[in-house]
Amino acid sequence: MITALVVDDELFAREELIELLEEAGDIEIIGQCSNAIEALKKIHQDKPDVVFLDIQMPQITGIELLSMMDQDTMPKIVFVTAYDEYAIQAFEENAFDYLLKPLEEHRLRKTLEKLKRSTAQDVTPLTQETLEQIPCSGHNRILIVPTHEIEFVSSSLSGVTVYTAEQQATTQLTLKTLEDKTPLFRCHRQYLVNPKQIREVRLLENGLAEVITPSNHQIPISRRYLKPLKDLLGLHY
Repeated sequence: MITALVVDDELFAREELIELLEEAGDIEIIGQCSNAIEALKKIHQDKPDVVFLDIQMPQITGIELLSMMDQDTMPKIVFVTAYDEYAIQAFEENAFDYLLKPLEEHRLRKTLEKLKRSTAQDVTPLTQETLEQIPCSGHNRILIVPTHEIEFVSSSLSGVTVYTAEQQATTQLTLKTLEDKTPLFRCHRQYLVNPKQIREVRLLENGLAEVITPSNHQIPISRRYLKPLKDLLGLHY
């Protein structure tokens, strides 16, 4: 049986789609989310086979959410949208499935049949090359952090933590996604640093070094990444 997650900021739209999916059978609804931040966490935790994804959502759109997911572990995506000729043209050119609002039962049945037959998708033609904001959570709140405010990011067993001058918060994004989609630069296996937030580079013994940020955080630089970082900063001594 196919497992599915429904993501839409409109409650009525979610309920309508879930009702139609339950009537169709052969699909298990394992959750619903009202925004992209909730959806990202749910996708990582529950690993649904397919996500029914609304495109027009506030703060973080469906396309932005798509760009934040790891392409290697991404579930199948069925786009749900009000009529938009440019979006639909992009979906059809790349053979992506989509549902138009208001939903039609016969169209949904075709989509489910296609899901049973189809293999993995390549959604890269629709994803954004760069992310300008990072969804985070901390202290019982949801944060949207602009990438230019980030001093550095670290990874540990408890997850990925984003640090700014004023706060720290966890994100569901992986270090690889952050490295590929933001200006953050890898300086260590567990750290990414914002080159524009580097106040000082301290050279240590044995070819090691550390970065000092405006907030006086000390970030290790491993031997492997020291020369690329010095080249990036134009430090040739």
